[in-house]
Amino acid sequence: MTHNKEPIPGTVMFDGTQAMKGYALNKMCYSFNNKQNREEFLADEEAYMDKYGLNDEQKQAVRDKVVLDLIAAGGNIYYLAKFAGMYGLNVQDVGAQQTGMSVEDFKEKLRRAGE
Repeated sequence: MTHNKEPIPGTVMFDGTQAMKGYALNKMCYSFNNKQNREEFLADEEAYMDKYGLNDEQKQAVRDKVVLDLIAAGGNIYYLAKFAGMYGLNVQDVGAQQTGMSVEDFKEKLRRAGE
């Protein structure tokens, strides 16, 4: 079996380096599986980010709520899903961010693809 090692243009590959880079961010996002932790984060985001040791890049990505920036900062999409959900972002919102489209245009693209 052959594995393609060539990067996909515009895609951040989640590898060992990214996993190490994003450890604090992903650990924080994993904590959001607990409702009490989500409430603590929403009450004081800055203190919660400090509690988990996020770096400046990760903190800014969290403040901006841009999933692509979170991924670039080492975030794993599976851990980021809980973060995105706290702000009402769904898969279509994330897809729109990834493609640079508006949510409405992204939904229309999906609808047309299903025809």
